[in-house]
Amino acid sequence: MKVVIQRVLEASVTIDGKIVSQILQGLLVLVGIESEDTYDDINWLSKKITSLRIFNDDNDVMNKSIIDIDGEMIVVSQFTLYASTKKGNRPSYLKSAKPAISIPLYEQFVIQIEQDLGKKTQTGKFGEDMKISLVNDGPVTIVIDSKNRV
Repeated sequence: MKVVIQRVLEASVTIDGKIVSQILQGLLVLVGIESEDTYDDINWLSKKITSLRIFNDDNDVMNKSIIDIDGEMIVVSQFTLYASTKKGNRPSYLKSAKPAISIPLYEQFVIQIEQDLGKKTQTGKFGEDMKISLVNDGPVTIVIDSKNRV
């Protein structure tokens, strides 16, 4: 699994002109899933994301996690994170898992994030054309691939 984590002051997901998710301070997490991903990837990534110390403490040092600040989170599926651009100008998405694999893993990822975060997590809608709005705080943007743990 590959994630792009953005520390935000606010973020929202709009589908067909209607806001379906909206948060204030917290994280917007874009999630890409490949066929080889497992529940082990989900558990590792969820713990890593909820424990990342990327929020400022009283001394303006990134020393607090989303749990520490009681922040909110939106998790959005994004198959394009596994785009291959090696050949030609049209990205290939062959590495992205098909819906039969990615939907259950995405749903389990959201459940695991909610358990580790200790609260409800906002989401996008899998496979929909979504408009994502955000105010990146910092800016702080981090990319993590569960296959690069060591």
